[in-house]
Amino acid sequence: MKQALEQRTESMGMQDYIFTVMVPKEKQLVFKKNEPVEEERKLFPGYVLVNMIVTDESWYVVRNTPNVTGFVGSGNIPVPVTPEEFGVIERRVGEQQAKFKSDFQVGDLVVIIDGPFKNYDGTVSAVDINKGKLTVLVLIFDRETPVELDFTQVRKK
Repeated sequence: MKQALEQRTESMGMQDYIFTVMVPKEKQLVFKKNEPVEEERKLFPGYVLVNMIVTDESWYVVRNTPNVTGFVGSGNIPVPVTPEEFGVIERRVGEQQAKFKSDFQVGDLVVIIDGPFKNYDGTVSAVDINKGKLTVLVLIFDRETPVELDFTQVRKK
């Protein structure tokens, strides 16, 4: 849809009214076969952000682009994104370092599957998505001891 809109903008001479067409994406680390793999993930699947001056002609180009089915707003009038909202989106898109994807939450019961505490049960006490680490409370000598582990070293019970 992004390419179609960019092509229509060019072919209909609307470059002075339609400036940018953007599909916001962020980098994410996902584990595949216990190896972190960097992937790009759409922030708003199915949505495209368009920076434009709304005139009857520019609105016609966007509205009649193939695969455009609707707009965010009431009726057929789109609601503009505020500069603050766009700033948040821009910062997330501009982040160079990928973040880990995690299914773990504080309080989850887990089993350690790798490392010196293999086969120990524990409870997740902290999740650090930026580093891909968990802090797990493990019962050692009748005391809960915090152990820092990678996402790949544990699995949910």
